[in-house]
Amino acid sequence: MSNHHVQLVRDYIENIWNEGQTDRADEYLAERLIQHNPNLPDGRKPLVDFIEGFRKQLPEARFEIRRAVGDNGLVFTHSHFRPQPGHRGMVVVDVFRIDDGRIVEHWDVREDVPETTVSGHDVY
Repeated sequence: MSNHHVQLVRDYIENIWNEGQTDRADEYLAERLIQHNPNLPDGRKPLVDFIEGFRKQLPEARFEIRRAVGDNGLVFTHSHFRPQPGHRGMVVVDVFRIDDGRIVEHWDVREDVPETTVSGHDVY
């Protein structure tokens, strides 16, 4: 089941966030989504409204998932987000809880991608 959950989240990020297919949000998101992002209220509709506004402002924005793993109804993604091509962007870790084939809960943490790292390794 974990692989199915991971694919659901991968498809959600690609189709809804990267491609802006918000008319398909009910395929991925529970109506009463519990949201832990401090800037968003609970619910599918507020998130869809946010994504639509976000994509109008940043039509070339993309999440590139570098790692994704599922375990016990949770999916963790580690992504490189760029608001437009060539921008250094942010590294984002999202945690999704899946129930009955939909995302029912979401947490995320973000960090700007630095110019350099002490180790020389990318943060994404």
